[in-house]
Amino acid sequence: MHAETTGALRRNAIGLREVLFQSITAMAPAAAVAASIPAGAAFAGGSLPLAVLIALVACLFTASCVAELARELPAAGSVATYAARGLHPAVGFLVGWGYVFVETLVPPLLLLQLGFTTAGTLHEEWSSYPADLWWPWSLAGAAVIAVAGYLGVRASARFGTVLGSFEILVFLVFAVWLVARAGDANTLSVFGTSHTADGYAGISGVFAGSVYTVLAFAGFEAAAPLAEETRDPRRTMHRAVLGAALGIGLFYVVTTYAMTVYFGPDRLARFGASGAASWEGVARASFGLFWVLVFLAVVNSAIANANACASVSTRTAFALARIRVLPRLLATLHPRHRSPVVGITVQTVVAVGTVLGLGLAYDPVTAFLLLATVIVTVVVGVYIVVNLACAGYFLRGGREAFKPVRHLLFPLLGIAAFVPALLTAAGIPVFDFVTALSAPVSYAGPVVGVWMATGVLVLLVLMRRHPERIAETARVHVEEPDTAGHRQDGAVPR
Repeated sequence: MHAETTGALRRNAIGLREVLFQSITAMAPAAAVAASIPAGAAFAGGSLPLAVLIALVACLFTASCVAELARELPAAGSVATYAARGLHPAVGFLVGWGYVFVETLVPPLLLLQLGFTTAGTLHEEWSSYPADLWWPWSLAGAAVIAVAGYLGVRASARFGTVLGSFEILVFLVFAVWLVARAGDANTLSVFGTSHTADGYAGISGVFAGSVYTVLAFAGFEAAAPLAEETRDPRRTMHRAVLGAALGIGLFYVVTTYAMTVYFGPDRLARFGASGAASWEGVARASFGLFWVLVFLAVVNSAIANANACASVSTRTAFALARIRVLPRLLATLHPRHRSPVVGITVQTVVAVGTVLGLGLAYDPVTAFLLLATVIVTVVVGVYIVVNLACAGYFLRGGREAFKPVRHLLFPLLGIAAFVPALLTAAGIPVFDFVTALSAPVSYAGPVVGVWMATGVLVLLVLMRRHPERIAETARVHVEEPDTAGHRQDGAVPR
């Protein structure tokens, strides 16, 4: 088939359910519960449920800002468009430049996790299986994601919906089971400060735990790049972003509470992502073969997250390529599926190359930590800029559009919540609970610095030679009339 280098993504292809699960799977709820959130237990201890609840409230401020902008500016460029309209097109370009980079790295990050998690579990069950034979599983996952992306947004979004539903169901059932088995040990004291870890007494331990927990919420904005392929995008995007952040946040609170009261609040500081004191370890020791479902849910979560973020990276690249601030070839669409086929090909090549290159050069776990540090540092920085963009956009909109609480107070609170998370992710020891990064994970800072410096150089060249392209980062294509005289969002222009 002859691919098209012009044209639009498939309109009205998906609805609220699919875009809601786009954000949900990008948050990787099962993987976050099993691996990310336990990192906060070293500080919050048995008060971890309170830390998660605080992180939820903090993240809802930024989710509200993203949802407000997604309703006003339904565009595949998402965060880049928001920054361009709320601050300046040059800022929008740099946000898009950084966001495409890290979202392209999320699939290899999750494919590494898929590889070492599967290989490690198989080795534990059957010692004859080599623990270092992780890469075939990663490559298999890359193939599945590539096929789902190639078949178009409807196929990939429905695939994500099925995967996301499974992982949530498994952990909710397990949580109910844990609460029932805890019996008289159920207590609301875990929502206080009396169970924090040694050395982090009171609210300081809860705060430290919440900072690490905030990072488990990353991805709630992932619905936004699908705006141009969604029915009633203004209403749907707003509901999907807020719904994912709130729904999965409550899921985190429920599951964390369940494990805390079952495992014991005063023992939870020793809880982690692996071993006997972990979700899989507890399932193995106390619930027989149920651990297999927990394992499958975590593997499922890795695939679902990689699938969702592949959609994010290819749609954002498409949006920047069609205005020619990225190579025009990335805007190539499949004539039938309307999927950005060149972007999907590039995404797959980058994923396979990164997984094998870093995973074999170091080891898959070290490669995972390096990529995670790069990704989280940039994504949290993007959240901070989007909070600023929300305030800027609505301040410019006039008194009728501007709501002081929603458009000024919430952005400021969102920034306050994510600045400590940014410093923690980058390993900058401003707080005593932040650990400085060691090599090769410490290479993340220079990698981000070089990429963004390159973006500044590209920006300067474009502003000198093609300033109109930078200006177009603020363009919302879904609002434009098509050849039949109707707007592409279905409304008749006035």
